[in-house]
Amino acid sequence: MKFKDMPYERVDFDRVKKEMDEIMEEFDAAKNGEEQFEVHKKYYALSDRVSTLYTIAHIRYDIDTSDEFYEKEHEYYDEMLPMFESMALKYARKLYQSPYREYLEKKIGSVAFKNIELREKSMDEKLIPLMQEENALTMEYNKLIASAKIRFDGKELNLSLMRPYLVHRDRSVRAAAWKEYGAFFEANAEKLDEIYDKLVKNRTAQARKMGYENYVELGYYRMGRNCYGQKEVESYREQVKRDFVPFAERLHERRRRRLGLDKLSYIDDAVYFTEGNPAPVGTPGEILAAGQRMYSELSPETKEFYDFMIDNELFDVLGRKTKKAGGYMTYMPLYNSPFVFANFNGTSGDVDVITHECGHAFQGYLSGMDPVREHADIGMETAEIHSMSMEFFTQEWMPLFFGDRAEDYIEMHLEDSAAFIPYGCMVDEFQHIVYANPDMTPAERHAAWLKLEKEYRPHQDYGDDAFFGKGGIWQKQQHIYNSPFYYIDYCLAQTCALQYKVKMDDDYKAAWESYLKLCKLSACDFYTNMIREVGLDSPFEPGCMKNIVKKLEKYVK
Repeated sequence: MKFKDMPYERVDFDRVKKEMDEIMEEFDAAKNGEEQFEVHKKYYALSDRVSTLYTIAHIRYDIDTSDEFYEKEHEYYDEMLPMFESMALKYARKLYQSPYREYLEKKIGSVAFKNIELREKSMDEKLIPLMQEENALTMEYNKLIASAKIRFDGKELNLSLMRPYLVHRDRSVRAAAWKEYGAFFEANAEKLDEIYDKLVKNRTAQARKMGYENYVELGYYRMGRNCYGQKEVESYREQVKRDFVPFAERLHERRRRRLGLDKLSYIDDAVYFTEGNPAPVGTPGEILAAGQRMYSELSPETKEFYDFMIDNELFDVLGRKTKKAGGYMTYMPLYNSPFVFANFNGTSGDVDVITHECGHAFQGYLSGMDPVREHADIGMETAEIHSMSMEFFTQEWMPLFFGDRAEDYIEMHLEDSAAFIPYGCMVDEFQHIVYANPDMTPAERHAAWLKLEKEYRPHQDYGDDAFFGKGGIWQKQQHIYNSPFYYIDYCLAQTCALQYKVKMDDDYKAAWESYLKLCKLSACDFYTNMIREVGLDSPFEPGCMKNIVKKLEKYVK
């Protein structure tokens, strides 16, 4: 079904509660595991309906944040979804405590039961008012970011539409664009600090109501970290600092020489060539069409998936003034329909949507065919492997998008992928510092960010910029406000994707089969087990980053 034709009605949570109560009564009355699993399928149907309707409203609001109807729907779900989560947890407890658990575990897997443990540790009805407040604060931040109206080049632009100017080949244009971009954040600095301070204190209050010292432990439970913890993440970040940052800095130095600059400034951060970064050669429609050809040639599975996406109009990629910034993939289980949301702006990021977000969507499409819904409940460190690896698997088709600058794009993409890992680890360590010290002032948070810059990105120079120079650039990173502790998942996934890069150059077919297997495994097993099963090294293993650097050296000499 086309997205525009999908019917929407507000979820009646009073009715949902009644249905949930009936399901739980049936579950308790079941005489064996087979009967309980049949009742569990009714829970799937109810959950699918709620999730699909909420997601439709969410997408339609993001497409046009000025739409008053869907803005009210968005506010409604921000208020009601914590209550539904509480209902779902009450049901999950019955599943977990079932006398027929052995049978149920064989049907839905041990990962599902471990995830119920984590949900138990991360949710309680007493948190609902605070969760509602948290949702309102993140919505306030997102609306503030989406409200940007920057006059530049004779146009009124939002933050997404400023992107082409921020990476412009003319350095004077870049400097002017960054000045105006930064001016928006400087003008809203007090409000940005205020919202984040409230979020930190809100999340800390939630953690303390659950008996935790601070939000770090609660945040890990909410991220579904079911096979590793803070100790393993810290060890990984230390590997990155010791073994990977020097490699990334060599790439930055290589880029500086290529650009002919005496010193790299923050305005050069995402610029790779003096003639400008490679940009797509086609219109948005032509980019989508090129994607269809690419996926039809990549594999039978990707052809089926992408044809489905196009036929059902499951992309919204054009940048508009009232559209939410950023991009994502989401999923509507009633229709087994992924949806890709983006803001095309004429840069290489447009093509990344067709690779990265479609990597997510492809895996979502495959997992939607599995009748066991728990198998789709993947951790983000696994989900991001699907997307980041697809960026590498599709590089053979880059001439379709970039013409004679395809090789430039491939070189830029590898450098950008490597440079991301230190940045992502810095975001993660920053959040650990902030939530371990919730009473920090805004000024202390900015100072902590600047200190981390020296450790993870020593080349970075903000000069005398009024906003970024004081350590404020993190406030444009929406994950820090919306999804605490998410960002390290990108780093763990990029570490695996870089392994696929090396593998596919040695044996593309074997690498693709490994990737396809990983996509189909979904959450049938734990992350650390799955990556070993498909032949990847765990990022937590000592020496992993050192080994990756050794293998990547051949691409950059």
